[in-house]
Amino acid sequence: MNWTAEAEAKLKEIPFFVRPAARKKIEKLAEEMGATEINVDIYLQAKSKFG
Repeated sequence: MNWTAEAEAKLKEIPFFVRPAARKKIEKLAEEMGATEINVDIYLQAKSKFG
């Protein structure tokens, strides 16, 4: 799954030790939404959903 540069930057704000799990959850959510790319909007939706 492709990530925009802005979304990747947001992902780097997450502590490194939980980042892989967060990436998988965000990608799964994006896939369920039918998205082909993860942008800041999708990242923020995932953040609000998962905390």
